[in-house]
Amino acid sequence: MKVIVIGCTHAGTAAVVNLKELYPESEVVVYERNDNISFLSCGIALSVGGVVTETEKLFYNSPEKLNSIGVTTKMKHDVLDIDFNNKIVKVKDLEDDSIFEDNYDKLVLTLGSWPIVPKFEGGDLENILLCKNYHHAKEIESRTNNAKNIVVIGAGYIGVELAEAFKTKGKNVTLIDAEERIMSKYLDKEFTDIAEAEFKDHGINLVLGEKVKLFKGEDSKVTHVVTENKEYDADLVVLCIGFKPSTSLVKDKLETLENGAILIDEYMRTSKEDVFAGGDCCIVKYNPANDNRYIPLATNAVRMGTLIAQNIIEPKLKYMGTQGTSGIKIYEKSIASTGLTEEVAKNTTNFNVGAVVVKDNYRPEFMPTYEEASLKLVFDKDTRRVLGGQIISNLDFTQFMNTLSVVIQNNMTVEELAMTDFFFQPHFNKPWSLLNIAALEVLKNNN
Repeated sequence: MKVIVIGCTHAGTAAVVNLKELYPESEVVVYERNDNISFLSCGIALSVGGVVTETEKLFYNSPEKLNSIGVTTKMKHDVLDIDFNNKIVKVKDLEDDSIFEDNYDKLVLTLGSWPIVPKFEGGDLENILLCKNYHHAKEIESRTNNAKNIVVIGAGYIGVELAEAFKTKGKNVTLIDAEERIMSKYLDKEFTDIAEAEFKDHGINLVLGEKVKLFKGEDSKVTHVVTENKEYDADLVVLCIGFKPSTSLVKDKLETLENGAILIDEYMRTSKEDVFAGGDCCIVKYNPANDNRYIPLATNAVRMGTLIAQNIIEPKLKYMGTQGTSGIKIYEKSIASTGLTEEVAKNTTNFNVGAVVVKDNYRPEFMPTYEEASLKLVFDKDTRRVLGGQIISNLDFTQFMNTLSVVIQNNMTVEELAMTDFFFQPHFNKPWSLLNIAALEVLKNNN
């Protein structure tokens, strides 16, 4: 069996490693247009801020390691076309510009994603950067030293992490987003208010509810970011607006969503026989809303790559879907969420949405120290099913959202969550878990 894998970041790396473990006699060939693999882009802000001392530590695999397990790893090779009927790929060697063809028995598409870059006037000025791969990370780091006024555009997870990292370096930081709140896809207002207060207290300029119109510059370098309302000094700009699937290679050849994300079934199979796909180039089953959505996350990608290897010969292990669980640390605040926020649930589903917020100390007050946590539970008033949750505290209680992710995945109700068995030990918690307390609050209020 010969397997060709196109693209080798999270999903691709997981696929090839597991393929060689399951089918050691198989021939696995990787074509990757970059000169590196498996870079954890979610760690770029940690590198910029100096928490991670070497950017190179953000790699968890390498072409050399893949070659050592018998994977033929072709770096700087760009796949130009795929003939699905005859199982042939056309490849360009970016080192010498030669073009050749290769054939496969099974094809794995782990094409990844790319930052969304609107066509702004002045968008070609120097010092307007993206934040996605290793080379972006090195460029951001090198240019940060000489920058004074840094503007981050996009207040999702990557944008807010970068804003904090730049501020720790003593820069004047402005964070701009067209939405009225930061991280609005992941957190409701009760929680973003706290996060925004942290940024303001640390001197970060939040510009929310304003769309960027254009960039101004001098001597080919950016000097100002202009929004609908105002302009802001900037000698370095980082675009963190979002991501789109990198699927131009298969456009009009495979079934895709409008945004280009590849449609797959629960075994990672595409609309073409013997062709599999996983990671940021695909749609995912989103359990809280019981629909399909585009949710580019490394956790999804690693699972999907692993499933491709499991199902490459025959379907045997189903994809269970995702809750989009995620976490972030903003200064002293540890924050996590899973599933639908109250706002997103009301705006994108037909659920009869209910929600409660509870605050409690995580362990008994007779202990020498204790800390308050705020936890929100989102649910459907009609079916009683748990739809989502969020937590914030000065201590790390983010694992509660991993637990709640399992609750959502298994379609549990608030009544079931209220009576779920969690251990009690005064060093760690109270007799009622925070998750129990939130669910009991729903029952108490007859929501």
